Amino acid sequence: MMITMLSGKIQRVKVTDTDSDIDGGITIDEKLMEMAGIGKYQEVQVINITTGAHFTTYALPGKKASGVIQTNGGCSHMAKSGDVIQILTYASVPAAAAGNWIPQEVPTDEKNRPIHSIDQGAAKFLDARRRRAGAA
Repeated sequence: MMITMLSGKIQRVKVTDTDSDIDGGITIDEKLMEMAGIGKYQEVQVINITTGAHFTTYALPGKKASGVIQTNGGCSHMAKSGDVIQILTYASVPAAAAGNWIPQEVPTDEKNRPIHSIDQGAAKFLDARRRRAGAA
């Protein structure tokens, strides 16, 4: 049996801009995407902490280390500039591995910069732990 688990989370970022003329999606600082394990065009769930709205869209990479978080198209009506949001992704994990699952969480500061980063040693540890959990 497979269980849907949180796989990536960018915590408490502020929307920096909106553009209703772009077809859709949410543009995210590429560094934050990499740290949370979010790929280009990957489905993301957005939770607007300011308004309580929830919506699903896809991720688009923005300028690396810029802090950009821009809602596009119809999404621009769901989260406005200044709103605080969380961006989440999910993965299907074997039930036996769920107890050892570790999502990639990226806490941020008021300028949408990561508060801390996962160093290479920690990243290797987490990758190894995920592989072991998947093999269980």
